Amino acid sequence: MQMNLENTPTENGIVRLSAVDKTFHVGDSAVRVLKDISFSVQAGEFVSVVGPSGSGKSTLLNMMTGIDAPSTGEVVVTGRAIHAMSENALAAWRGENVGIIFQFFQMLPALNLLQNVILPMDFAAKYPRHERSDRAAELLRMVGLADQLHKLPNMVSGGQQQRAAVARALANDPPLLVTDEPTGNLDGRTADDVFELFLRLSAQGKTIIMVTHNTELAGRVPRLIEVSDGHIARDGPTSATVEAA
Repeated sequence: MQMNLENTPTENGIVRLSAVDKTFHVGDSAVRVLKDISFSVQAGEFVSVVGPSGSGKSTLLNMMTGIDAPSTGEVVVTGRAIHAMSENALAAWRGENVGIIFQFFQMLPALNLLQNVILPMDFAAKYPRHERSDRAAELLRMVGLADQLHKLPNMVSGGQQQRAAVARALANDPPLLVTDEPTGNLDGRTADDVFELFLRLSAQGKTIIMVTHNTELAGRVPRLIEVSDGHIARDGPTSATVEAA
Protein backbone atom coordinates (compact mmCIF):
# COMPACT_ATOMS: atom_id res chain seq x y z
CA MET A 1 0.00 0.00 0.00
CA GLN A 2 1.36 3.40 -0.99
CA MET A 3 0.99 6.14 1.61
CA ASN A 4 1.65 9.79 0.87
CA LEU A 5 4.10 10.30 3.69
CA GLU A 6 5.80 13.18 1.92
CA ASN A 7 3.29 15.86 2.85
CA THR A 8 2.51 18.74 0.55
CA PRO A 9 4.03 21.84 2.21
CA THR A 10 2.51 25.27 2.04
CA GLU A 11 4.58 28.42 1.71
CA ASN A 12 4.32 29.18 5.44
CA GLY A 13 4.16 25.63 6.77
CA ILE A 14 1.52 22.96 7.03
CA VAL A 15 0.23 24.64 10.22
CA ARG A 16 0.34 28.39 10.85
CA LEU A 17 -1.17 30.27 13.77
CA SER A 18 -1.01 34.07 13.75
CA ALA A 19 -1.88 36.21 16.80
CA VAL A 20 -4.39 33.66 18.07
CA ASP A 21 -6.41 34.53 21.16
CA LYS A 22 -9.15 32.43 22.73
CA THR A 23 -11.49 33.69 25.43
CA PHE A 24 -14.22 31.60 27.03
CA HIS A 25 -17.22 33.32 28.60
CA VAL A 26 -18.85 31.74 31.64
CA GLY A 27 -21.73 33.82 32.97
CA ASP A 28 -20.35 37.31 33.54
CA SER A 29 -16.76 36.10 33.61
CA ALA A 30 -14.29 35.95 30.74
CA VAL A 31 -11.30 33.61 30.80
CA ARG A 32 -8.54 34.28 28.28
CA VAL A 33 -7.06 30.84 27.63
CA LEU A 34 -4.78 31.57 24.65
CA LYS A 35 -2.87 34.85 24.43
CA ASP A 36 -1.33 36.08 21.16
CA ILE A 37 -0.13 32.65 19.98
CA SER A 38 1.94 32.59 16.79
CA PHE A 39 3.99 29.73 15.36
CA SER A 40 4.22 27.49 12.32
CA VAL A 41 4.94 23.80 11.75
CA GLN A 42 6.63 22.67 8.56
CA ALA A 43 5.65 19.54 6.64
CA GLY A 44 7.43 16.50 8.06
CA GLU A 45 8.12 17.99 11.50
CA PHE A 46 7.49 16.07 14.73
CA VAL A 47 6.54 18.57 17.46
CA SER A 48 5.62 18.00 21.09
CA VAL A 49 3.43 20.48 22.97
CA VAL A 50 3.85 20.43 26.75
CA GLY A 51 2.62 22.44 29.70
CA PRO A 52 0.81 22.06 33.01
CA SER A 53 -2.91 21.33 33.23
CA GLY A 54 -4.87 24.46 32.42
CA SER A 55 -2.02 26.04 30.45
CA GLY A 56 -4.01 26.07 27.20
CA LYS A 57 -2.34 23.24 25.28
CA SER A 58 -5.55 21.26 24.69
CA THR A 59 -7.31 24.43 23.52
CA LEU A 60 -4.37 24.99 21.19
CA LEU A 61 -4.87 21.49 19.78
CA ASN A 62 -8.55 22.29 19.22
CA MET A 63 -7.54 25.37 17.21
CA MET A 64 -5.25 23.33 14.94
CA THR A 65 -7.90 20.69 14.24
CA GLY A 66 -10.83 23.06 13.75
CA ILE A 67 -12.68 21.62 16.75
CA ASP A 68 -12.80 25.16 18.12
CA ALA A 69 -12.23 28.58 16.57
CA PRO A 70 -10.10 31.45 17.90
CA SER A 71 -11.70 34.58 19.29
CA THR A 72 -9.22 36.55 17.21
CA GLY A 73 -6.32 35.65 14.94
CA GLU A 74 -5.80 33.25 12.06
CA VAL A 75 -5.38 29.48 11.88
CA VAL A 76 -4.18 28.14 8.52
CA VAL A 77 -3.74 24.37 8.15
CA THR A 78 -2.85 22.58 4.89
CA GLY A 79 -3.25 25.91 3.16
CA ARG A 80 -6.83 26.48 4.36
CA ALA A 81 -7.96 29.28 6.69
CA ILE A 82 -9.90 26.92 8.92
CA HIS A 83 -10.91 29.65 11.39
CA ALA A 84 -13.16 31.09 8.67
CA MET A 85 -14.75 27.82 7.47
CA SER A 86 -18.33 26.70 8.08
CA GLU A 87 -19.01 23.64 10.26
CA ASN A 88 -19.89 21.51 7.22
CA ALA A 89 -16.77 22.59 5.34
CA LEU A 90 -14.66 21.96 8.44
CA ALA A 91 -16.02 18.44 8.87
CA ALA A 92 -15.23 17.58 5.25
CA TRP A 93 -11.78 19.16 5.46
CA ARG A 94 -10.94 17.45 8.76
CA GLY A 95 -11.94 14.03 7.43
CA GLU A 96 -9.26 14.14 4.75
CA ASN A 97 -6.58 16.38 6.25
CA VAL A 98 -6.21 15.64 9.97
CA GLY A 99 -5.88 12.36 11.82
CA ILE A 100 -6.65 12.79 15.53
CA ILE A 101 -5.52 10.29 18.17
CA PHE A 102 -7.07 10.64 21.63
CA GLN A 103 -5.98 9.43 25.04
CA PHE A 104 -9.00 7.16 25.50
CA PHE A 105 -8.90 5.45 22.06
CA GLN A 106 -12.54 6.32 21.11
CA MET A 107 -13.10 2.93 19.48
CA LEU A 108 -16.74 2.15 18.67
CA PRO A 109 -17.40 -0.89 20.90
CA ALA A 110 -19.87 -2.64 18.56
CA LEU A 111 -17.42 -2.61 15.62
CA ASN A 112 -14.33 -4.77 15.31
CA LEU A 113 -10.93 -3.16 14.76
CA LEU A 114 -11.12 -3.52 10.98
CA GLN A 115 -14.56 -1.87 10.88
CA ASN A 116 -13.36 0.95 13.16
CA VAL A 117 -10.54 1.73 10.72
CA ILE A 118 -12.84 1.54 7.69
CA LEU A 119 -15.33 4.01 9.22
CA PRO A 120 -13.40 7.26 8.45
CA MET A 121 -13.01 6.09 4.86
CA ASP A 122 -16.78 5.60 4.61
CA PHE A 123 -17.35 9.17 5.84
CA ALA A 124 -14.77 10.84 3.59
CA ALA A 125 -15.37 8.60 0.54
CA LYS A 126 -11.82 9.36 -0.60
CA TYR A 127 -11.17 5.72 -1.51
CA PRO A 128 -13.46 3.47 -3.59
CA ARG A 129 -15.63 1.23 -1.42
CA HIS A 130 -14.03 -1.96 -2.75
CA GLU A 131 -10.56 -0.78 -1.63
CA ARG A 132 -11.41 0.23 1.93
CA SER A 133 -11.29 -3.15 3.66
CA ASP A 134 -7.91 -4.03 2.15
CA ARG A 135 -6.53 -0.60 3.04
CA ALA A 136 -7.76 -0.89 6.64
CA ALA A 137 -6.26 -4.37 6.95
CA GLU A 138 -2.91 -3.11 5.63
CA LEU A 139 -2.90 -0.23 8.11
CA LEU A 140 -3.63 -2.59 10.99
CA ARG A 141 -0.82 -4.86 9.82
CA MET A 142 1.49 -1.83 9.71
CA VAL A 143 0.81 -1.14 13.42
CA GLY A 144 1.30 -4.78 14.38
CA LEU A 145 -2.32 -5.93 14.60
CA ALA A 146 -2.54 -8.32 11.64
CA ASP A 147 -3.94 -11.07 13.89
CA GLN A 148 -6.50 -8.84 15.65
CA LEU A 149 -8.55 -7.51 12.72
CA HIS A 150 -11.87 -9.09 13.67
CA LYS A 151 -11.71 -8.61 17.42
CA LEU A 152 -13.92 -6.12 19.23
CA PRO A 153 -12.13 -3.33 21.14
CA ASN A 154 -12.90 -4.89 24.53
CA MET A 155 -11.15 -8.09 23.42
CA VAL A 156 -7.72 -6.44 23.02
CA SER A 157 -5.40 -4.55 25.35
CA GLY A 158 -5.27 -0.78 25.81
CA GLY A 159 -2.02 -0.62 23.87
CA GLN A 160 -3.56 -2.56 21.00
CA GLN A 161 -6.57 -0.25 20.99
CA GLN A 162 -4.27 2.76 20.80
CA ARG A 163 -2.35 1.24 17.89
CA ALA A 164 -5.69 0.61 16.18
CA ALA A 165 -6.50 4.27 16.82
CA VAL A 166 -3.27 5.22 15.01
CA ALA A 167 -4.31 3.05 12.06
CA ARG A 168 -7.73 4.72 12.06
CA ALA A 169 -6.12 8.18 12.11
CA LEU A 170 -4.13 7.20 9.01
CA ALA A 171 -7.19 5.82 7.19
CA ASN A 172 -7.55 8.74 4.77
CA ASP A 173 -3.78 9.39 4.56
CA PRO A 174 -4.03 12.86 6.14
CA PRO A 175 -1.13 15.32 5.83
CA LEU A 176 -1.27 15.97 9.59
CA LEU A 177 -1.49 13.75 12.67
CA VAL A 178 -2.46 15.40 15.96
CA THR A 179 -2.29 13.35 19.16
CA ASP A 180 -3.78 14.35 22.51
CA GLU A 181 -2.07 12.56 25.41
CA PRO A 182 -1.76 9.40 23.27
CA THR A 183 0.16 7.48 25.95
CA GLY A 184 -1.56 8.94 29.01
CA ASN A 185 -3.77 5.88 29.58
CA LEU A 186 -1.02 3.30 29.00
CA ASP A 187 1.66 1.69 31.17
CA GLY A 188 5.28 2.68 30.58
CA ARG A 189 6.29 -0.16 28.28
CA THR A 190 3.12 0.04 26.17
CA ALA A 191 3.45 3.84 25.98
CA ASP A 192 6.97 3.43 24.66
CA ASP A 193 5.76 0.96 22.00
CA VAL A 194 3.11 3.44 20.79
CA PHE A 195 5.64 6.28 20.80
CA GLU A 196 8.05 4.19 18.72
CA LEU A 197 5.27 3.90 16.15
CA PHE A 198 5.06 7.70 16.00
CA LEU A 199 8.84 7.89 15.54
CA ARG A 200 8.63 5.47 12.59
CA LEU A 201 5.84 7.52 10.99
CA SER A 202 7.86 10.71 11.53
CA ALA A 203 10.95 9.13 9.96
CA GLN A 204 8.82 8.34 6.90
CA GLY A 205 7.79 12.01 6.58
CA LYS A 206 4.49 12.33 8.44
CA THR A 207 3.83 15.64 10.20
CA ILE A 208 2.96 14.95 13.85
CA ILE A 209 1.95 17.29 16.66
CA MET A 210 1.80 15.56 20.05
CA VAL A 211 0.25 17.12 23.15
CA THR A 212 1.62 15.33 26.21
CA HIS A 213 2.32 15.52 29.93
CA ASN A 214 5.06 12.91 29.51
CA THR A 215 8.28 14.93 29.64
CA GLU A 216 10.43 11.87 28.95
CA LEU A 217 8.68 11.21 25.65
CA ALA A 218 8.56 14.93 24.82
CA GLY A 219 12.33 15.03 25.25
CA ARG A 220 12.70 12.49 22.43
CA VAL A 221 10.83 14.67 19.92
CA PRO A 222 12.96 17.03 17.76
CA ARG A 223 11.01 20.22 18.57
CA LEU A 224 9.26 21.21 21.78
CA ILE A 225 6.67 23.95 22.32
CA GLU A 226 5.96 24.74 25.96
CA VAL A 227 2.68 26.48 26.79
CA SER A 228 2.35 28.36 30.07
CA ASP A 229 -0.62 30.47 31.12
CA GLY A 230 -1.84 30.73 27.54
CA HIS A 231 1.51 31.91 26.15
CA ILE A 232 4.28 30.16 24.22
CA ALA A 233 6.96 30.01 26.91
CA ARG A 234 9.53 28.11 24.83
CA ASP A 235 9.74 26.91 21.24
CA GLY A 236 12.81 25.26 19.80
CA PRO A 237 14.88 22.12 19.36
CA THR A 238 14.34 19.76 22.26
CA SER A 239 17.99 19.65 23.35
CA ALA A 240 18.25 23.45 23.46
CA THR A 241 14.90 23.71 25.22
CA VAL A 242 15.85 21.17 27.86
CA GLU A 243 19.18 22.89 28.48
CA ALA A 244 17.43 26.26 28.82
CA ALA A 245 15.03 24.75 31.37
